[in-house]
Amino acid sequence: MKPGLACLACLACWACLAGLILALLGVVAQAADRYSFGVLPQRSAVLTAQYWNPILDYAGQKTGVTLLLKVARTGPESNEVIERGEFDFVYSNTIFHPRMATAHYQVILRPRDEAITGQIVTLAASPIQSLPDLQGREVGFPSLSAFVGYAVPMDQLLRQGVTVTPVFGGNQEGIMGQLKAGRVLAAGVNNQIMRDFAAREKLSYRVLWESTPYLNLPIAVHPRVPQAVAGAVQRAIDGMEEDPAGLRVLEASARMIGQNPPYGFQAATPADYQNYTDFYKNTRLKDFNK
Repeated sequence: MKPGLACLACLACWACLAGLILALLGVVAQAADRYSFGVLPQRSAVLTAQYWNPILDYAGQKTGVTLLLKVARTGPESNEVIERGEFDFVYSNTIFHPRMATAHYQVILRPRDEAITGQIVTLAASPIQSLPDLQGREVGFPSLSAFVGYAVPMDQLLRQGVTVTPVFGGNQEGIMGQLKAGRVLAAGVNNQIMRDFAAREKLSYRVLWESTPYLNLPIAVHPRVPQAVAGAVQRAIDGMEEDPAGLRVLEASARMIGQNPPYGFQAATPADYQNYTDFYKNTRLKDFNK
């Protein structure tokens, strides 16, 4: 091969190699800007996506990163992922559960709406009038690791000496559906999810017992996420209510689940959720580590 042609061939090879390297760097950079956002499955997968995807799209546009919605099939499956620290961001209050707390997620946002409570409810036409009436009966719960849906109401049953047989529905609306169908006489629930479900399904129910309030589910971040990214996401979601475009997104998402104002989230810290940790230190439950 003539020297000139050899040089041209060499330059062509170097150009191809450089192009390949740049392409690979682009893929790496793109992957670095993608973060998973896990959501505790309380409602159906469709409703969860309809609520969260517009919010995550808005935050992504504001921050320049992509937030990918991830929803496990059931609460226990979601908690296994949380325990392994696989979600970059997560919307869940099970991060305070002693087993999941080992992943060291840090609270960055909390909902602006009212605090939640645990309730034990029955249908309006049910013969059950008080917690002692549940002695020896089957009572529904979302899952073993549901905080206000299982841990809080079961702790109360134990304190009152009422022995029940737990039946699990996989998530909040799963067990509410079983209550509606008459498969269980009563259920431990999140008061807000129960209220929204009953309004949507035109279901009448009575509250047999209600706990003290706990702040609603937080948004938390895994320690591996760069602080700059975590801070940017926190500011973007915190500021949605003040931005007309962000407020429209929040209002549209709220309509999907029948949520009442105030909408959105505000900056928060782990200290805001201290009563969750205190509960687990003092509970009479023996199976909360499962």
